[in-house]
Amino acid sequence: MASEPASLRIARELARRLAALDWRTPSHVYNPLDYAWSGHRQYLLRYGRQRGRVLLLGMNPGPWGMAQTGVPFGNVAVVRDWLRIETRLAGELPEQHPKYPILGMRCHRNEGSGQRLWAWAQERFATPDAFFERFFIWNYCPLLFLGAGRNLIPGSLDRRERDALDAACAPALRRVLRALQPAAVVGIGRYAEARAQELAGEGTRIVYLPHPSPASPAANRDWPSMADRALAPWLPGRERR
Repeated sequence: MASEPASLRIARELARRLAALDWRTPSHVYNPLDYAWSGHRQYLLRYGRQRGRVLLLGMNPGPWGMAQTGVPFGNVAVVRDWLRIETRLAGELPEQHPKYPILGMRCHRNEGSGQRLWAWAQERFATPDAFFERFFIWNYCPLLFLGAGRNLIPGSLDRRERDALDAACAPALRRVLRALQPAAVVGIGRYAEARAQELAGEGTRIVYLPHPSPASPAANRDWPSMADRALAPWLPGRERR
């Protein structure tokens, strides 16, 4: 039996460290590395081993993607029908915001960012294995923050909370970079790009890709073309000679 990948051990330790933190700014915090661990574990066991790929670095989950499935940008339909991962929720769930229930694979809401990213991947690659041969996706922070009835980004936390979050997430990303030795790191959005620039070693190529969020006017114009341009050196048939 193959040993578990380093990414799995890193995620397990990150989940433990994050569980010890306390929060004041958000009214609700969801940790899918806890209650949706089965989906995240399947994702890492299947796709989290190979070195030398391009690391696509996200910020943190949205309420209808990884927060439901445990898979980064994990829109339910894509996780179930393309990645063939079925997440089983843990018996004990965190306190939930009534506007953002945790339904797992029964969730019928679409994660706009995930739907857009994975639709691009499906169009460019025939199979998940072909995509993950070249790319791997990791979220800097695996927590969903909710406050005032809406999704909060990590930058919305107060300074003490941000420092505590970084004290857990930054070492995890450094360990992932050491374990996977990526050919490049692509920051999906400015927050992720900044984390990559701060934490990746000298000589690591850092690329910026606009976030695919439907809240972004630029992404709504033609995000697939943005992805094609940013990732052109690593797309099938487009590698630089």
